[in-house]
Amino acid sequence: MKTPLAWWQRGWRRLLADATLVGLAWLAAFVFRFSLLRNNAPANIVPIVALTLPVAVAAWIASLSALGIYRSAWRHASVPDVLRLLRGCALASISLAAVLLVLRVPNFPRSIVLIHPLLAVSALLALRLRSRLRGERSSREASEQARPLLLLGSVDEAAPTLQSLRANRQWRVVGVYSPHAGEAGSRLHDLPVLGPPQALDQAAQELGALHALVAASAGSAARRLLLEQASGARLALLALPRADEWLQPDAQSAVPRNLELDDLLGRAAVQLDVRGLSDLLAGQCVLVTGAGGSIGSELCRQIARFGVGRLVCLDVSEFAIYQLEHELKARHPELPAVFLTANVRDAERLQQLLQRERPALVFHAAAYKHVPLMEQDNAIEAVRTNVLGTVHTARAAALCGARRFVLISTDKAVNPTNVMGASKRLAERALLALSRQHPDTRMVAVRFGNVLGSSGSVVPRFAQQIAAGGPVTVTHPEIVRYFMTIPEAAQLVLQAALMGESGQIYVLDMGEPVRIVELARMMIRLSGKTEEEVPVVFTGLRPGEKLYEELLADDETTLPTPHPKLRVARHGDSDGPGVDLQALRLRFQPGTQGAPEPDAPTVKHWLAALVPEYRPQGAADPQGSR
Repeated sequence: MKTPLAWWQRGWRRLLADATLVGLAWLAAFVFRFSLLRNNAPANIVPIVALTLPVAVAAWIASLSALGIYRSAWRHASVPDVLRLLRGCALASISLAAVLLVLRVPNFPRSIVLIHPLLAVSALLALRLRSRLRGERSSREASEQARPLLLLGSVDEAAPTLQSLRANRQWRVVGVYSPHAGEAGSRLHDLPVLGPPQALDQAAQELGALHALVAASAGSAARRLLLEQASGARLALLALPRADEWLQPDAQSAVPRNLELDDLLGRAAVQLDVRGLSDLLAGQCVLVTGAGGSIGSELCRQIARFGVGRLVCLDVSEFAIYQLEHELKARHPELPAVFLTANVRDAERLQQLLQRERPALVFHAAAYKHVPLMEQDNAIEAVRTNVLGTVHTARAAALCGARRFVLISTDKAVNPTNVMGASKRLAERALLALSRQHPDTRMVAVRFGNVLGSSGSVVPRFAQQIAAGGPVTVTHPEIVRYFMTIPEAAQLVLQAALMGESGQIYVLDMGEPVRIVELARMMIRLSGKTEEEVPVVFTGLRPGEKLYEELLADDETTLPTPHPKLRVARHGDSDGPGVDLQALRLRFQPGTQGAPEPDAPTVKHWLAALVPEYRPQGAADPQGSR
């Protein structure tokens, strides 16, 4: 770290160097005026020069110092530094002209006031350019042993990234690969810019790069295209540190990091209305069901940030709620929190707990969500948890005086072809009926796609298969899904709680769907392996699975909201007045002891009668419609 004394000494050296150049430029102006232009010099030329030289140097150095010119590092001089220097030179020229006008030096050639700034500015800029070139040369020499790195992105996107990497000694940028064919063949900071029609793998091989840093902005189609091409080119992918990582004291935080799953989304992350959520949550009692799960636990983490009066975490799993308790107490030791074990299918237990805790907001994340597992032998369990559990929790929330209730739904509820999706769609319809019965409690649903890294999703399964050496199993080469991160999912739920009107279903603008096979290949590459080492194998669609998931049903349209990433689903006639909740409870609740449980075909028949858009697999095209 530079001490103030070191900076002071260096500043004096810079000041003396500039003073010398300004003085030499002053002398050169006289030589140019009277020798090169062959004009006769006045008899008192030597006294004129002797008198005005220190005045010129003093005026220039004072003006440059006043504008903070000597606080800039010359070896890192940039366009703003040059502009500041030019402003300083203009001020110095005007100041010197004013001083000379006051002094009224006899026979002083007025053209010197015009010639000198041209020479002085040239000299000062040349001095800084020399320092910048020396700095870049030393950086290049120091990075000769650094690993070659290829930037992926347009010229405009790669330029700031290149500036960020300039001082990095571990990586040496060797070129830019742009998705825009028109930029190929140009140069950026003396680096070649390559692009279509040349393939990315050929460009990387030509430049000797095994690593690529993604500079293309999130949310752009170019970024997704480059990621897919990089996966096919077998390049190890990197990204710049996130904003919060730059603030860490660890020096490694400024080094490019490995690309993570969150970076694979083809859009920008969801942003929260922090002020509105703070007003909504601060000081309130908030209850989360399914709090030990992937979404529920992240909801608890997000809610804890907003200074809630009390956080009630409820889950049927003792181990999950135990883990969450230890995590939250370590992160937020002052947070008033209650950790409960209960099953949302137990209506009496739920009502007792909610009457005791009196939550103002209830987030219902408890659900069975694994599609193939719920399709046959567990079909009745999916309905009892996902539908009756929602009815019990929403009704208990309304009876205890909760102001808001948010159901976490799924894109599989749209034109469902499986029991899990149909049960979630039935839960949405039941919530609509409850919202009409209890108008004092705002009841909304939030529908989103697959969550990267959540329990039961493809990401943990792919990670386990890769760690075991493969193969990575994908059901179909054309299967696609919408994806979001776990924090995004939790934030979307919170945002919907803030904005929602009773009976509404909120949908996230999730960009373009992701091909599962490309996600698998990307994860293989991120693990440092190749597809020869970990092959991808296609196993065929599983029971109840569609090639495409939809966020909106065919008979739905959407309405905009104040949040740019959220829209409201407006339903057709299928909802009608809602469902008969009493008949629903009598049909699906457990029967008397010893009574046979309904089998999967019976449950599917009941669901088809209650969810008109439900088409069990075998009765409809498994691909569904987009």
